[in-house]
Amino acid sequence: MIDFKLDPKTGTPFYRQIIDQIKFGIATGKLKTGEQLPTVRSLAVDLKVNLNTVAKAYRELEIQHILETQQGTGTFIGDISIQLTEKEKHDKLEEICHEFTSIAFSYGFSIDDIINQLQKQE
Repeated sequence: MIDFKLDPKTGTPFYRQIIDQIKFGIATGKLKTGEQLPTVRSLAVDLKVNLNTVAKAYRELEIQHILETQQGTGTFIGDISIQLTEKEKHDKLEEICHEFTSIAFSYGFSIDDIINQLQKQE
């Protein structure tokens, strides 16, 4: 299971962030075929968003045959394989780096500080 996180600063609608996280979760193997997702209500409560936001994300993924909802039992990852293109991976990494560096710069860290710290993470 993945730990859903929403970021209001990105400008990306919350339902789109949920969709992206589910797709990336499948592509990276963190979400497996048949795995049950949280209910719309419980995910909405956890993320502190409107029920309709989560319902919209789930509905769009059902239309794409990524999710399967079984009445009375829940919503599950469908039997689908998602491969991310190099462009999708690059765009996501660029988005993450932009957000990360913006925060670091706001605290007064330099690019050299950031690079040194990242090299220590290996």
